[in-house]
Amino acid sequence: MSSIAAILGSPGEYVHYAASKGAVETLTIGAGKELGPLGIRVAAIRVGTTNTDLHAREGNPDRPAMVAAATPLGRIAEPSDIAEAAVWLASPKASFISGTVLTVAGGLLP
Repeated sequence: MSSIAAILGSPGEYVHYAASKGAVETLTIGAGKELGPLGIRVAAIRVGTTNTDLHAREGNPDRPAMVAAATPLGRIAEPSDIAEAAVWLASPKASFISGTVLTVAGGLLP
């Protein structure tokens, strides 16, 4: 799992978290190239803000609503949105997908 923080950088908030997710994305690309010849597919999901208690626990309970207002689809992700993407990536329907990161963020990123 990655995060849109890997692309946005999250300055002043979660830059250390963003850096770790950037590493996940680099590993995904490299491992996809290394393992492809063995028939092993590698992919990651770059998630946007998701409806969990994370931000409330971190002292920022209003963050999901702020992100939803800035998201083209007008809401944050539900855990099931992320799960559906993972199921699809693991399915035969995604058999030619490897070494890539799928963004599931409601249009917040291109």
